[in-house]
Amino acid sequence: MHQSKPSEETSAPSVSEARIKPLVFYGSIIGIVLFSLWAMFFTEEAGRLINWVLGWISGSFGWFYFLAIVAYLAFVVLVAVSKFGDIKLGPDHAEPEFNVVTWAAMLFSAGIGIDLIFYCIVEPVTQFMAPPVGEGGTVAAARHAMELTFLHWGLSGWGVYTLVGMALAFFSYRHGLPLTIRSSLFALFGRRINGSLGNAVDIAAVLGTVFGVATSLGIGIIQLNFGLKYMFGVPEGTLTQAALAVMIVVFSAISAATGVERGIRRLSEFNMLLAVLMMLFVLFSGRTHFLLDAFVTNLGDYLQHFVQLSFNTFAFDPPTDWLNAWTLFFWAWWIAWGPFVGLFLARISRGRTIRSFVAGTLILPFTFMAAWMAIMGNSAIDMVMEGATQFGHEAVAHPGSAIYLFLEQLPWSLLTTITITILAIVFFVTSGDSGSLVLSNLTCRIDDPNHDAPPWMRVTWAGIIGIVTVALLMTGGLSALQGAVVIMGLPFTFVLLLMMVSLWKALRLEGLKTASMQEALSGHLSGRTMSREGHTNWTQRLARAISFPTLRQVEHFVERTVRPAFDAVKEELTEKGYPVTISGESGEQLHLSLDVDLGEEVNFTYQVWPRQCSMPAFTLRAEKPRSTYYRLEPHLREGGLTYDLMGYTREQVIGDIVDHFEAHLQFLHMRRELSSRTPGEEGQPGAT
Repeated sequence: MHQSKPSEETSAPSVSEARIKPLVFYGSIIGIVLFSLWAMFFTEEAGRLINWVLGWISGSFGWFYFLAIVAYLAFVVLVAVSKFGDIKLGPDHAEPEFNVVTWAAMLFSAGIGIDLIFYCIVEPVTQFMAPPVGEGGTVAAARHAMELTFLHWGLSGWGVYTLVGMALAFFSYRHGLPLTIRSSLFALFGRRINGSLGNAVDIAAVLGTVFGVATSLGIGIIQLNFGLKYMFGVPEGTLTQAALAVMIVVFSAISAATGVERGIRRLSEFNMLLAVLMMLFVLFSGRTHFLLDAFVTNLGDYLQHFVQLSFNTFAFDPPTDWLNAWTLFFWAWWIAWGPFVGLFLARISRGRTIRSFVAGTLILPFTFMAAWMAIMGNSAIDMVMEGATQFGHEAVAHPGSAIYLFLEQLPWSLLTTITITILAIVFFVTSGDSGSLVLSNLTCRIDDPNHDAPPWMRVTWAGIIGIVTVALLMTGGLSALQGAVVIMGLPFTFVLLLMMVSLWKALRLEGLKTASMQEALSGHLSGRTMSREGHTNWTQRLARAISFPTLRQVEHFVERTVRPAFDAVKEELTEKGYPVTISGESGEQLHLSLDVDLGEEVNFTYQVWPRQCSMPAFTLRAEKPRSTYYRLEPHLREGGLTYDLMGYTREQVIGDIVDHFEAHLQFLHMRRELSSRTPGEEGQPGAT
């Protein structure tokens, strides 16, 4: 596999680049359509079966959900703080495509969305008035209500997204595998991921994503329906909700068709700004000092009791209905959204290190979530404690009305109601368009992970999400949405555990590459700067250091020095029985590549690429000043290196190639040694 030109740009795929994966696409479509028709025409039977399966999963696998969620979070933190944290999600030369603010806005909008508006009032007030254990309406109940809210919306769930995003970005952008869920299992199953096993994994991911996104949209539609009734008298009911679903699907399809860089990016930035303004309004229009004090208290309670909350299955006095409706539902919901948000995070995170990716995806969303939930939730609880009990009862009994009834208690209620409705609609669109983009990529075979599926495919999946949303709303509203997501999330829970093992094995091999370079370092001290007399040619080194060549000069150097060096290495290796190919281009796409075929082992690749750099201010030139110059940097399979070859002699270039070839052979040796100690290991990234 040849490494492509280093670039941070993405482009739409051509027809040849995006091909439907028939079994995954049609298998998922058939299953979804059959379920939707069954739910629409046999509503009562569907509702009863969903409730029965939900009860069985709760009784048999509730403990497993708790352990799995903790394991995912512990794993990603462990990887981030380990020696693997400096590895980039992409080639070594790659840089992030989006700045931190835009990146945070996109992962926030895709990973949380409309549900944050729905639950920011409903959950704190419900847990305060009707806690799972203990007496409601007390100060202790208020603090515990916010602990539970932070638990359900905090670090645990984002650990799922981080795991999936990290695994997909690592295998796709660093090792050139397709950006699909099956690729994350390559280190475990090798080329078998291209068969029925991989199809089953991708189908599970598609189903989980469809029902996860549909649940989110369904919850939002219930809320939006009440808002329209509240503002304009639009009646509540399935017909209105179906019309809203169609409207959301149309807008989502339009946004998804414009791609990540335009539609999704701009909507996410707008949404984040609007959400921050809404949060600040609630903070400064209410009891500001109390809300800030409560936020700090809530944060401390959550961090102090995190372990206890994370393992509390209520085994001795189980509030089964509460667990199904809250903690188990949220854990399954995060898992069901895992392939969707994880793939989207991978899509927007190329070039970040594992450490920065984990820190960003855990800390940035959690910080906003904690502030949002604390300010909105404590404001609502404070209203109830100050006497607005009718508001509290209405919020618990009719969750869709909670945010509107809450805003009614604050100044400028008409303006804030319109604002929250706009925010909800845009959250709808960002969730729908992100979901359709991810589903399209999951069901298409795309050779380049920087490309996306064609627009027509995204529009198709936007429509399918809308159909499933309507079907679940017809089946039983909120309870059916919650039950379906718990059921569909279970299969993917096991896939995530395999993903952890696969990623860890691949990271260990990545560590071997670094170790092989260090152990082969003695061979790198090849005296590349020796003069004919055997002394160090310091004048050559100095001339190279203060040389700032043009692209034309780099091209001449490649033809006169680098290509002869490549030819010499090729001739020597060919005589020893190694197939070697040299390829490259001139002009704007100038590069040269030497590839050594090592059979079943990972092939060796050594490339040179020019890189444009800004001219340093200290240069003194008689000719007309230039603003840029070029370096000629070597690239291996893992990405670009940081030193400049310009000014090397033919022998020095040969020495550099041999240095890296020796290090590569050392890596292959160390990998074989490791495999001999752990029988059964096969199929590693980069071997295709």
